Amino acid sequence: MPQKGKKAEDSFLCFMCLLCFFVAMNVEEYLKRINYTGSLEVTPETLRDLQVAHLKAVPFENLSIHAGEPIVLEEEPLFRKIVEQRRGGFCYECNGSFAGLLRALGFKVEMLAAGVAHRQGGFGPIFDHMTLAVTIAERWLVDVGFGDSFLEPLLLDSRAEQVQGTRSFRIDEDDKYLILLRRNEGEDWEPQYRFTTQSFGFPDYEEMCRFHQTSPESHFTQNVICSRVTEDGRITLSDMRLVTTSGPQRLRHEQMLTTREEYDRVLRDQFGIVMKNEVNLPPPR
Repeated sequence: MPQKGKKAEDSFLCFMCLLCFFVAMNVEEYLKRINYTGSLEVTPETLRDLQVAHLKAVPFENLSIHAGEPIVLEEEPLFRKIVEQRRGGFCYECNGSFAGLLRALGFKVEMLAAGVAHRQGGFGPIFDHMTLAVTIAERWLVDVGFGDSFLEPLLLDSRAEQVQGTRSFRIDEDDKYLILLRRNEGEDWEPQYRFTTQSFGFPDYEEMCRFHQTSPESHFTQNVICSRVTEDGRITLSDMRLVTTSGPQRLRHEQMLTTREEYDRVLRDQFGIVMKNEVNLPPPR
């Protein structure tokens, strides 16, 4: 009996070693994907550097919706898509995948649900957006899936203005919600989304994820988008319009693409994306 117990224990230890090996390999591949070679200590500085690296390497994009590719909210298929296939994704994918990386590195991560602010006022339904809370000593709001927003994590429990370059961010309380606001230099505060600090899992987002993939009312089905942070601004491919912003003044340049060949070339050269399935592009305007 003792001998059998020892063999079982050895087998379990071997299994755990193999599991740790594969997890480590996944982490290594993920870090290569986002071109990250910095510290892996569980610190606010590491969290900041990882978020910035992710935003620069992994595009915010909804190409799958327009290429007939179903989006599966599970860590393994998200890893395959973002890391192995070198794609991006929208909020559920980018933040869901990033949450897995952070947990593997030892960070305490919670998925939060948010409603995105409407231009005409009000907010979308809860689960309209996934954002993240990461607890080290303090809680941080982390987001790599909201397009043009904060580059570095924000202190979640601070109500003070948090300045990042020529932009400022603030988190206000509003009844049961927290509201993320952004202000460009010289402009007024504008809400980006409201959220709660309740923790959720992938299944909780599935209904809204399906809505954004299929409903004609979703802005994700109405427009094709691919966007990422650059060293001095942002580059965005919106339908057939290529937009770059750069410098402290966020100088803007627009170019209209005219052919699918141009579109595919920009996807490849600027975003590192080569689609397996053809993106259904809108007709030229």
